[in-house]
Amino acid sequence: MFDALSERLSGIFESIRGKGRLTEADIDATAREIRLALLEADVALPVVRTFIAQVKERCKGAEVSKALNPAQQIIKVVNEELVGILGGETRRLNYAKNAPTVIMLAGLQGAGKTTLAGKLAKWLKGDGHSPLLVAADLQRPNAVGQLQIIGERAGVTVYAPEPGSGIGDPVKVATDSIAEAKQTGRDVVIIDTAGRLGIDEEMMQQARDIREATSPDEVVFVIDAMVGQDAVNTAEAFRDGVGITGVVLSKLDGDARGGAALSVRHVTGQPILFASTGEKLEDFDVFHPDRMASRILGMGDMLTLIEQAEAAFEDEQKEEMTQKLLDGEDFTLEDFLDQMQAIRKMGPIGNILKMMPGMGQMKDQIESIDDKQIDRTTAIIRSMTPDERRNSKLINGSRRLRIANGSGVTVSEVNQLLTRFKDAQKMMRQMTGSMGLPGGGGGKATKSPYSKRKGKKGKKKVVRRGGRPTGMPQLPAGGQGGMPGQMPDLSQLNQADLPDIDIEEFMKQQKKND
Repeated sequence: MFDALSERLSGIFESIRGKGRLTEADIDATAREIRLALLEADVALPVVRTFIAQVKERCKGAEVSKALNPAQQIIKVVNEELVGILGGETRRLNYAKNAPTVIMLAGLQGAGKTTLAGKLAKWLKGDGHSPLLVAADLQRPNAVGQLQIIGERAGVTVYAPEPGSGIGDPVKVATDSIAEAKQTGRDVVIIDTAGRLGIDEEMMQQARDIREATSPDEVVFVIDAMVGQDAVNTAEAFRDGVGITGVVLSKLDGDARGGAALSVRHVTGQPILFASTGEKLEDFDVFHPDRMASRILGMGDMLTLIEQAEAAFEDEQKEEMTQKLLDGEDFTLEDFLDQMQAIRKMGPIGNILKMMPGMGQMKDQIESIDDKQIDRTTAIIRSMTPDERRNSKLINGSRRLRIANGSGVTVSEVNQLLTRFKDAQKMMRQMTGSMGLPGGGGGKATKSPYSKRKGKKGKKKVVRRGGRPTGMPQLPAGGQGGMPGQMPDLSQLNQADLPDIDIEEFMKQQKKND
């Protein structure tokens, strides 16, 4: 959603990056470009004015003029002001002291309230709560049925005593749901209310009645981030007409300009609590102003990426992989498959890469990435036998043809996968070696030139492992003083310790063996 704004801001910062000193004219020109970028992104005019005034005031002060790198200091100022516009600190849900906590969702029809109710319920369930979804939208056709389907997908109970589609009293349903939650041991109640295509008094009155009847701990306004300035105006109307305590941004993965998301916090005075970033129920998380500002400025979002990775990789899987590294075991195709599937859980590869710092400059390459490649890789590995997955060296030409036919790909694609796997395996060995763990070093251990070998007739050679000829005594590890790496003190050896050795015969045998 913020791609266009990110590109504009990156270009602006690039133009001042090489300057060692910034004049007042440079700061004014930069502020003017930032103002145009924000207006093009559909950010509300009052928000733009406040933002630019703050940036110019700070940039013209000692904070930037005395900095060793003024350009970086301006980026820092813009980042901090952007965090302020988005709400400053992360705001968490307010839970009731005595369960259940009541959360009322409000918003226009089409904003995504019903879907978001399911996402919020799934998120709360993952956070250790026991939520109850309440079908209080009895106006829209099949709204009750839709919530029941979403609740089933989320694994959450839905309270729906009325069929809806114009039948039933939404205020009574909302009130009775609290008693139902207490009786069934649910600690959070999420009330999905009716919306309209536009603001009208009937909708507002119904929302007020539900609020008065249930005394919710949170009244959350669901805003469609793709609507633009209209969404901000609607948020203001709900703030004045119903009284909201927080905002949830839906459809943040859309291709709109994103101005509503940047404006709603400043205009309504209420914090953004959550953000919905996709169609799946898992595409939902707490809204972090600092992380969102970092993404907009093209600096990535490593904290969210790490949190997603921790959620995708099971604890048991991480412990098993750690133990393998400690034991010096090889990284197998089964491990490779587990990692591919965990990455798939984290969402589209493009979204993952966008969270990495500096990846904004590779927008075209990221968009060209095909997520189905992971599915093809999974199909190839699953077409292998368990022995082949554990030991890829078994996979010869005929086996590669069988695997290709079994997974519906070409032999060339199987070869490419095995090549990538060998690279990953080598990297794991190098990482193990760098940590000083057994089995590391980045490759196979080198053998001593005097290691035990067999001759042509299967007889063992006269050279013993470690480079000491058979019959020679074991010399001390160090020299005089026991310092390692020095020549041993041969004067301390007793002649009786040295067995009789036919040197000529030994040399002939050595030459013959070589």
